[in-house]
Amino acid sequence: MPDTRFLLGAVAGAATVLLAGGALTRALSTTESTTRLDEFDTVWLDGRKALAPNIVAGRTEGRYHPLPWVGFRVHGVSCPGALLAVAGTRMTCTGRREDGTVVGIPVTVVNATDTHITWKFDRCGCATGAGVSP
Repeated sequence: MPDTRFLLGAVAGAATVLLAGGALTRALSTTESTTRLDEFDTVWLDGRKALAPNIVAGRTEGRYHPLPWVGFRVHGVSCPGALLAVAGTRMTCTGRREDGTVVGIPVTVVNATDTHITWKFDRCGCATGAGVSP
């Protein structure tokens, strides 16, 4: 008959590995990003600060497929314009899957201050169209 302490240790060890893996997956697969609005990343749009489109596209492409079991790879992500630093602003960037299928990537500003913008993208790859709306 197996030792009860060994069984409890094995179960506790397995639970710890699963929890650590889940926490790591959550941390690496986040779609939210906070970016400084400084002279390198900021452009002006209608007299207001906005995040440069190449910054949004690059960060989105880099985080779209962070782990083999999260999302799918996209390349050539591009955004239709700068992301206005106003909470609620939305736009749709586009990228391509490895098979060439065009994927819409919705981007939304969560929060914005004079010095930072917090934004997120949706990994669904199901949106279509492009544009910006404040």
